[in-house]
Amino acid sequence: MVTSFWQPVTAFCENHNSEHEYTSIKRIYEFFLALATCNTIVPLVVDTPDPDVKLLDYQGESPDEQALAYAAAAYGFMLIERTSGHIVIDIHGERLKFNVLGLHEFDSDRKRMSVILGYPDNSVKLFVKGADTTMFSIIDKSYNMDLIKSTETHLHSYSSLGLRTLVIGMRELNTSEFEQWHTSYEAASTAVFGRAAMLRKISNHVENNVCILGASAIEDKLQHGVPEAIESLRTAGIKVWVLTGDKQETAVSIGFSSKLLTRSMTQIIISSNNKASSRKSLKDALERSRKLDAVSMQIALIIDGGSLVHILDTDHEEELFQLASLCSVVLCCRVAPLQKAGIVSLVKKRTSDMTLAIGDGANDVSMIQMADVGVGISGQEGRQAVMSSDFAMGQFRFLVPLLLVHGHWNYQRLGYMILYNFYRNAVLVLVLFSITVLHIKNSTERRNLGYFSCGTGNPIDDCWRCDPNWQQNRKRLADCGIGFGRNAIGGRDGKFYVVTDPRDDDPVNPRPGTLRHAVIQDRPLWIVFKRDMVIQLKQELIMNSFKTINGRGANVHIANGVCITIQYVTNVIIHGLHIHDCVPTGNAMASPSHIARLVMQFLIVYSALPTIIVGILDKDLGRSTLLRHPQLYSAGQRNEAYNKKLFMLTMADTLWQSMVIFWPPLFAYWKSTIDVASIGDLWTLAVVILVNLHLAMDVVRWYWVTHAVIWGSIAATFIVVMIIDAIPKLPGFWAFFHVANTGLFWALLLGIIVAALLPRLVVKFIYQYYFPSDIQISKGLPINITFLSILLS
Repeated sequence: MVTSFWQPVTAFCENHNSEHEYTSIKRIYEFFLALATCNTIVPLVVDTPDPDVKLLDYQGESPDEQALAYAAAAYGFMLIERTSGHIVIDIHGERLKFNVLGLHEFDSDRKRMSVILGYPDNSVKLFVKGADTTMFSIIDKSYNMDLIKSTETHLHSYSSLGLRTLVIGMRELNTSEFEQWHTSYEAASTAVFGRAAMLRKISNHVENNVCILGASAIEDKLQHGVPEAIESLRTAGIKVWVLTGDKQETAVSIGFSSKLLTRSMTQIIISSNNKASSRKSLKDALERSRKLDAVSMQIALIIDGGSLVHILDTDHEEELFQLASLCSVVLCCRVAPLQKAGIVSLVKKRTSDMTLAIGDGANDVSMIQMADVGVGISGQEGRQAVMSSDFAMGQFRFLVPLLLVHGHWNYQRLGYMILYNFYRNAVLVLVLFSITVLHIKNSTERRNLGYFSCGTGNPIDDCWRCDPNWQQNRKRLADCGIGFGRNAIGGRDGKFYVVTDPRDDDPVNPRPGTLRHAVIQDRPLWIVFKRDMVIQLKQELIMNSFKTINGRGANVHIANGVCITIQYVTNVIIHGLHIHDCVPTGNAMASPSHIARLVMQFLIVYSALPTIIVGILDKDLGRSTLLRHPQLYSAGQRNEAYNKKLFMLTMADTLWQSMVIFWPPLFAYWKSTIDVASIGDLWTLAVVILVNLHLAMDVVRWYWVTHAVIWGSIAATFIVVMIIDAIPKLPGFWAFFHVANTGLFWALLLGIIVAALLPRLVVKFIYQYYFPSDIQISKGLPINITFLSILLS
């Protein structure tokens, strides 16, 4: 094995006999050997159509590792096999087996990784690769400085081309150094607590006094559409900050190629190695940026990770944020993953703006999790970023339609739907509130007149059932409870009907001769009252309650045309007597059960589907328009779709519409025989028609389903109202058909719609015609012509 191991080196040196050339060739050999071994690549054998030909596919944590492994294979150092204990390398046809004695994986603090290999000749070597800033800090001080300077020159030229660089180093361990490391490494690997910290300490101890073997450069090729995407985001008013682990030169070169940086920008660079110089550079940069901002110059801040270490750990975070806020672009290079999260946190703590972080690698996870919105790119860097993100996408350019198109649509829909749902619910609630206030006022008047049973305010129980001594007090109870009894004369058969009778104690079968028995007969009961009693009955009061055995409503006809209708809920208890003309009555709008039922019907049947469909499908602008004019995205940044002014205007419009709905019908029917409860159907129809027409005024894109749900909801309301009023057992039987027979009903309905919507239509026209927004200008329409054309047609 020893002979075969040195054969490749001998083959390299067979034409170069000088010691210097031999040393150079050996260094080259070890350089490529480091590329092939110092990684976590797993080689997989892939079958081909030709059974005699097999291919190797390298699977690794990052595309950089894969690229370096493929480069080593291209130069004859091919990784064939990897296990936990050894690796096999094919070196120009000779397969060599190396024992993997230890592996220190890459971490963000060290910014390097290392592997310790046991050679076939029992020698032990440490191979290290990492960022130049960390590698140059652990090199052997006695090493050839000319070689180091030459390496730095190459690194600078590579970085200027936008290439990602790594420095490769090696150190040979003697027996004592290896034994000391091995003992500590075994103890740390088996530790239960603090394992990561112990391994990091051991790696820092062994990774020193290394010899530089060379440097590598990898092209970090931009995905298709990245420059155009960044340019669109910046045009939309979105501040783009780039946080990368690359060298400053590499980051700047990529910034120019991705159109993040432009030649017209003034670059402010902060790159310091100690706390004092970092503070001074920060203050100088802040003063300079304020002067440049005063003359409207675009500024690009470029800061490295070393300076951020001293700035983020001190009380200078506020100054850094002020500086960054004055800059059009911020480019942070050589930053660790935790520093990326720290910068995102810096922005979140000092501004109310939303932050979005997008990345594709494991080192972006902390940044993605810290931001308000995290986006992971599924690519060659693995799926760690995707698994930690809120959104996942295949390419960076997909971020543009996500924000500028779908983000704009969702903001406009959400802003409008908040205002519309406040309006939609408030209109109904204000109308019901007015009805309830009117009901309470009438109830107070009835209480003051003494028409409530036993002074309890409960019209369900009549007086003679409330008083336990009703037999002795029946004369007084008859007077207070209903007003007729001894005051009522005549009747269907000329008999005298009394309210209270000591013998009428059967709750199911009323005693003949009592009013309870008379009102449940098939023929109408005619009763004549004294003049003062007729005046009191015309107050439209609920006078009393009675028991019935058949659950039928009955009309008690009074001589002067006033009619008492018995209303009920069950087939046992009749709720009360409603005084009115002898015509069917409307719904008892003020009762809690009816209000609850009306609210549920309104939210579920009458107005739910239009809200859902428009909230999902409506689009104020097309996709192509939003992508062609990224500036339209700033409408959301200016809170144009939802703000305090719009909310107050919407609430004022809501109050006006509720007043127009409630008061005109009430005044129109005030002196008529139609009571307050009978106007319920008109109020219901007016509310539903208005909220749907209000929505139709703001719809931009009409689809067939939009027509179906908006106009269908209005039609469904008419159908539901007619069905409910056609059921005999429900309150308000036949009310709609009675009220809708008059021209006044339809005149009121049309007048309510016109009067309620006219102010909104006028204000909408003035604002959109004389003070159009960017979105309205992009539409090319001064007002919603589509809606007007529908109305005019």
